[in-house]
Amino acid sequence: MAKEWNIGMLLGVSGGYWQGCTVQAAVRLKIFTVLGETKYDAQEVAERIDSDNRATGLLLDALAAMGLLIKTELEYANSEFSRKFLVADVPGYMGHIILHHHQILDGWAQLDKAVATGRCVERRSYGAETERESFLMGMFNLAMMVAPQMAEKFKLTGRKRLLDLGGGPGTYAINFCKANPELKAVILDRPTTEPFARQVVGEYNLEDRIDFIGGDFNIDPILGGPYDVAWLSHVLHSNSSEQCQAFLEKTVAALEPGGVILLHDFILDDCKDRPEFPALFALNMLVGTERGRSYSQGEIAAMLKRVGIVDIAHHEFGLPNESSVITGVKKKV
Repeated sequence: MAKEWNIGMLLGVSGGYWQGCTVQAAVRLKIFTVLGETKYDAQEVAERIDSDNRATGLLLDALAAMGLLIKTELEYANSEFSRKFLVADVPGYMGHIILHHHQILDGWAQLDKAVATGRCVERRSYGAETERESFLMGMFNLAMMVAPQMAEKFKLTGRKRLLDLGGGPGTYAINFCKANPELKAVILDRPTTEPFARQVVGEYNLEDRIDFIGGDFNIDPILGGPYDVAWLSHVLHSNSSEQCQAFLEKTVAALEPGGVILLHDFILDDCKDRPEFPALFALNMLVGTERGRSYSQGEIAAMLKRVGIVDIAHHEFGLPNESSVITGVKKKV
C-alpha cells in the first residue's frame, strides 16, 4: 500500500537528521551512560562529560522532549528505554550501531554526488580502529536480537559443519551451535576481525566448536570444508553481482552434495521498489561501496541456480529492518 504523504510527514522526513544527530551526539558524549540510574542537573552532567553548561542544557532538554530523558524540575534521568538500550555495558546496548550511523552520515550528506557520478564518495574518517569497533560491535548487537530467532526457524538437526561466511564476531555461528549441540562451525572473515571473534566465542565457551579462518572470500579460496550448511548474512549487499556470483560458486563448491545454503540480507521484491528499508539500504551501499547494492529475490535465485542450488525458497520474518532469508540445497550428483 502506498504511503499517504502530507506536508508534516515530508518535513519530518527531511528534517529527521535533527533527531538522529541529537541521539548520536548524546551517545558520543556518553550522556546516557553518565546518568545511568542517577539524576543530575545540567551543570553536573556538563562537569562529568567536560562540556559547556549552556549547550549541555540545550541537548538535555531536546533529549527530554524526545522522551529519552525524564526531566524533573532541574534534574535529568534516563527513561526506562534509555536505561535498557543506551547505557554502555547493558546487554541490550545500541550505542555502537548509533556511532556507526554517525560515522557514515557524512557520506549520506553527499548522496546527490554519488547519484550524479555513480561512485561512492569520500567521507571524513574517525580512524580505522574506531570505525571497525563501532561497525563490528553494532552488527553484533543487532544480530543478537535476530540470531536466536534464525536458529529456531532453521532447524539444522543432523548437520555437522557450518560455514559462517563473512561472519564477523560469529553471532550466528554461536546461536546455531547453541541450538544444535552436534554442530561445529567455522567463521571466515578478514584477519582484522579474528581477535574480536575469538573473544566473543570465548565468552560463550564455544572455542572447541567454533574456529576462525582469516581471509578475503572475494580473493582467497574457501578453506576448512567440506561443510554441510553455509550461512551468509549481509555479505551480498557489499559486493557487485559479479563478485557475489564468484563467491557463491566457491561457497557451493565447499558444500557437500545435499548441503544447505542460507542467505540473509536486505532482499528486494523483484519490482525493486519495496520493501522500503532494503531500497534505502541500496543507497547506503551506493555512497559507501564501489558496486554494492540490495539484490532482489529473482536476482539471488538466479545466482544460486547457476551454481547448482535447487529447492530455493524465500522466508520473511517481519523484522524491523525488513531483512529476510533465501534458502536452497546443493544438487546431489
